[in-house]
Amino acid sequence: MEDKEEKKKDKKNSSKGDGVTLKKEIGLLSACAIIIGNIIGSGIFISPKGVLEHAGSVGLSLIVWVCGGGICALGSMCYAELGVTIPKSGGDYSYVTEIFGGLVGFLLLWSAVLIMYPTTLAVIALTFANYVLQPAFPNCLPPFIATRLLATICILFLTWVNCSSVRWATRIQDVFTVGKLLALVLIIVVGLVQICRGHYDALRPSTAFEFSQDPSVGQIALAFLQASFAYSGWNFLNYVTEEIVEPRKNLPRAIYISIPLVTLVYTMTNIAYFSSMTPEELLASNAVAVTFGEKLLGMFSWVMPISVALSTFGGINGYLFTSSRLCFSGAREGHLPYLLAMIHLKNCTPIPALLVCCFATIIILCIGETHNLINYVSFINYLSYGVTIASLLYLRKKRPNLARPIKVNLLIPIAYMVFWAVLLGFSLYSEPVVCGLGMVIMLTGVPVYFAGVWWKDKPKWVYRIVEKVTYVGQKVCYVVFPQQDPSEMEPLTASKATD
Repeated sequence: MEDKEEKKKDKKNSSKGDGVTLKKEIGLLSACAIIIGNIIGSGIFISPKGVLEHAGSVGLSLIVWVCGGGICALGSMCYAELGVTIPKSGGDYSYVTEIFGGLVGFLLLWSAVLIMYPTTLAVIALTFANYVLQPAFPNCLPPFIATRLLATICILFLTWVNCSSVRWATRIQDVFTVGKLLALVLIIVVGLVQICRGHYDALRPSTAFEFSQDPSVGQIALAFLQASFAYSGWNFLNYVTEEIVEPRKNLPRAIYISIPLVTLVYTMTNIAYFSSMTPEELLASNAVAVTFGEKLLGMFSWVMPISVALSTFGGINGYLFTSSRLCFSGAREGHLPYLLAMIHLKNCTPIPALLVCCFATIIILCIGETHNLINYVSFINYLSYGVTIASLLYLRKKRPNLARPIKVNLLIPIAYMVFWAVLLGFSLYSEPVVCGLGMVIMLTGVPVYFAGVWWKDKPKWVYRIVEKVTYVGQKVCYVVFPQQDPSEMEPLTASKATD
């Protein structure tokens, strides 16, 4: 009997890593690189066309770009308060689960893990593959199989990097963030040279607000949606809070540095585009940066497709790094299999969660219709922002005495919610089918939640299968449950007793 008890104890202890925790290796510079690297992907090279098309004029499109950055700044300030009040990895999901409960949090997690992040990763990987292969196929589109194969190789390589070392992954993010900023700086400098030479007809106030169509609130809302796609990723640092050095200090600092910088770079980049292209030329282009390079860089026009490829490569790394932490957080809360909450015994990286993100992305790549899928789930993305900001307002009312190292003015989340409600309202009116399908995808998680999470008295054979799979996964991936740093949770837990 004593031998059996000893074996059980050993088996239990083997699943837990004594002293094994997520490594805090994300300093202020890397934190800024994660935000900037996730925001600046393929969006700034694609979205200008959509923004101009819906805005109807150069002047209004530039206003949309500036205001879009301002809205992101409002949202990021709210996320900074939530991030230091509830310092847990997982971002939106962790905050909503903590405040509104398991079902609402699970629906956000379900839609993100099932469709949103794998699809976004697949689209960015395909953009990378297309731009890398474009020089080899100058007169036609690259072959379907070639683009899928290169995109898959890119995903597999970056998954290996992220599994091997947090430091390697953050260094890649640092380097490629600097690279993509330099590419945009090149566009801005060339554009400013054009303006100094007098080529700014489209930017003159007399012509900048000449509308190609009558402006409407619905079209302006769609222009904001297009700009929001380019700004998406501003909340991703909150997904890795537990790996940030001094998160209560560096999380808000990184947000306050990165969002204004990206807004400035995006606005200046669009001004540079209009210094060399007429609105008609920009609308006719499927790759604005490439057209810009062909017109102004001459024999160095090849710099632009390479810059876009590097930008998307860094974007893939950033999305893998942060989305895997969402799987990790969901598993730790019991909303996903516990194997996904384990980290490598030596490297301290969430290998099972990274592999799930990798294989889900490859499956989406094989489906092929990624652009249709991204249209369906973009509505969910903005819906999750609003639900998260609403959770901040609810927490303010429900637990006013909760320790808050950062406390934003109440007008900031209210202003964001007003904008969010108007934007989604007109989106529903303009695209009811797309938004409706996005809601259907999210609501399919309701029966899954009740069957997988809420139902506790499952048959014993189900638990045996799960235990066996977990045990095999631990052996293959060499992973254990991490210890949670209790010091990071002191303000939250201490205030619970006083509320």
